[in-house]
Amino acid sequence: MLLLPFYVDDIIKTALTEDINYIDSTADLLIPEDSISEAYFMAKADGVVAGLEVALRVFTILDPEMKIECHFRDGDEVKYGDIIAQFSGHTRLMLKAERTALNILQHMSGIATYTHKCVELVKGTNASITDTRKTLPGLRALQKYAVTAGGGRNHRYNLTDAAMLKDNHIDAYGGITAAVTALRKKAGHMLQIEVETRNLDEVREALACGVDVIMLDNMDCPTMAEAVRIVDHRAKLEASGNVTMENIREVAETGVDIISLGALTHSVKAFDISMKWKK
Repeated sequence: MLLLPFYVDDIIKTALTEDINYIDSTADLLIPEDSISEAYFMAKADGVVAGLEVALRVFTILDPEMKIECHFRDGDEVKYGDIIAQFSGHTRLMLKAERTALNILQHMSGIATYTHKCVELVKGTNASITDTRKTLPGLRALQKYAVTAGGGRNHRYNLTDAAMLKDNHIDAYGGITAAVTALRKKAGHMLQIEVETRNLDEVREALACGVDVIMLDNMDCPTMAEAVRIVDHRAKLEASGNVTMENIREVAETGVDIISLGALTHSVKAFDISMKWKK
């Protein structure tokens, strides 16, 4: 896994502190301190796993002596009924970790599963599937990692990574050419510039400015296909807005390079995974 351990641990500790506070009024008062149990994660649907190491880290933060055996890795496809991982350790601590671990694993696997479906739908075209900045506060790196586990790619992580002139930037400054010109006077040589466009005239203007990426915002497929013809590989073209599972193939077949979907992260359905106890 590419995520830095200290970042993952900070998220987990925040979640555990929120969930447990001082004591677990059920497990701490009910379960003997020396009780040991075995449990496992089971897939309750077909999909792609992501966040397994993060979820299991919840257990080992609470119980460093936890014994774990993984049967799948992030990015693997699983079927209903598959045992994803099994583990044994102190019963009290496993019960405390259960909800936080499942919340992370189900959410990240949901993102990876949805991303994988989108990637499969555009297979054979020039288009890559990317995420956006429409992520949950504090969880961006986890969510973007889950996108890559599903076969997608990451858009910029934050506002520092690249300069994207969206409609409000352009309208506030007075037009595409004026905004790009002013930005170039201050930007370093490593900074890429992307411009959001709403029609073909704006596409032509952005292209004339020599920007790196041109976003085609909420355009229909015939218009995007014409934009592809106009640009002719002189800039990357990103389709964004109103992309669904039903029309994503048609969007990809226009010839765009990138299809970005906020839905990969902001409203994805959790993947159904259960934690079961061995009798």
